[in-house]
Amino acid sequence: MTPQDLVHLRRARDTMDRDYAEPLDVPALARAALMSPGHFSRSFRAAFGETPYSYLMTRRIERAKALLRRGDLTVTEVCFEVGCTSLGSFSSRFTELVGESPSAYRARSHEQGAAIPACFAKIMTRPVRNGEAKLPLGP
Repeated sequence: MTPQDLVHLRRARDTMDRDYAEPLDVPALARAALMSPGHFSRSFRAAFGETPYSYLMTRRIERAKALLRRGDLTVTEVCFEVGCTSLGSFSSRFTELVGESPSAYRARSHEQGAAIPACFAKIMTRPVRNGEAKLPLGP
């Protein structure tokens, strides 16, 4: 993979970070990276360790968690707000990554994290993909 390929892949990743709520698919992201869809998918996984779809869904679930913590939107509204088109798929993926359903996550208290700066809260509440273990905090 060339340095120029990495620049193009980062451009597509930045598009997912910024436009996560838009209807993004591999062909559109591949165009942003100036690659064919197949080459883009293989290169993205090689560069970032996960598929473009997995990366995009993680961004969407991160945003969904923030919206659910606010508590002013229903789970269905949050689903559509973050760019998902199927409540069932959203709920399944949310439960897979977070370990509880969106409804249960929304219903429980999030007061203990209210005093934590947003940048730290984002790190600590990032969804875990593919059953990864959380890193220990000590040495």
